[in-house]
Amino acid sequence: MILAFINEMRAEGYAVESILRVLRQQGLKIAARTYRAWRRPARIAARTVTDALVEDKIRALAWKVNEATGQIEMTPEGLYGRRKWVALLRRKPGLAGTSRGAVDRAMRTLGLEGVRRVKKLRTTIPDPDGKRAGDLLNRDFTAAAPNRVWVTDFTYVRTWAGFVYVAFVLDVFAQRIVGWHASTSKKVDLVMTPLRMALWQRDRDGHPVEHGELIHHSDAGSQYTAIHLSEHLALEGIAPSIGSVGDAYDNALMETVNGLFKTECIRTTIFHAGPYRTLADVEYATAGWVDWYNNRRLHGSLGMLTPVEFETLHYEALNREPEPAK
Repeated sequence: MILAFINEMRAEGYAVESILRVLRQQGLKIAARTYRAWRRPARIAARTVTDALVEDKIRALAWKVNEATGQIEMTPEGLYGRRKWVALLRRKPGLAGTSRGAVDRAMRTLGLEGVRRVKKLRTTIPDPDGKRAGDLLNRDFTAAAPNRVWVTDFTYVRTWAGFVYVAFVLDVFAQRIVGWHASTSKKVDLVMTPLRMALWQRDRDGHPVEHGELIHHSDAGSQYTAIHLSEHLALEGIAPSIGSVGDAYDNALMETVNGLFKTECIRTTIFHAGPYRTLADVEYATAGWVDWYNNRRLHGSLGMLTPVEFETLHYEALNREPEPAK
């Protein structure tokens, strides 16, 4: 109010100092620089505004309120490093031009670093007496379409009740997890069950596996050389493929996914709060992680798309109606 009065007096031609001298005589002490600062507010740099928007968005995406407990919890996106944060923010309205520097500064302020993987321990044991199929991939973990190459492996999780083993089946084309199973036993059903789940899921989605088109690749573990599994693959018209013994890269893609599972799911409290006590705890956490991995997790090898998005684009391109001739 006083500053507005001074502004009106200035419009009538009075000097700032003379106006303030009169006001001081009336007991109102106002400095000239206060008036000038009011007239010319400091400009806020564009980078300051952008950094604030980026920081607010990352905070909103990295944490959520648990409706059951009322506590703030980290989301799976809170595990992202800078590259994935940049890609995720550029998908959001108004943040298409998000820079790496802005994300770096926001992550430092919020205390986010991105999760790091650790060295993986090998869990499968070759069967020296088992009859093994040949290696049909030769380290080429690519596919021209879905349901052409599936890779599979299992890993272990320590629980209070003992070890739990988790097996995955991954479609190489979009790196989508199409089947998984957790068990306290390492018998052949550990790897048979996710295969059956994957075949059922593909058929349910309207993209069944065609007889004679799919390769099923694994390492030389005894579960994968079992006669029961070999007979089932033959019945489904699936070609078995087993990596060479002693080759650290014979099933590299699946081992990478196992490493992500241990790093992002098992070694954090994102998908399960507290220790893993039983098989049920591992199943609960794995279900949440697989859903996030397939539907929301951005993959650098897929151009920062999710596996589901990558597959959807493939099928949309196949089903696109031809344009009329001009």
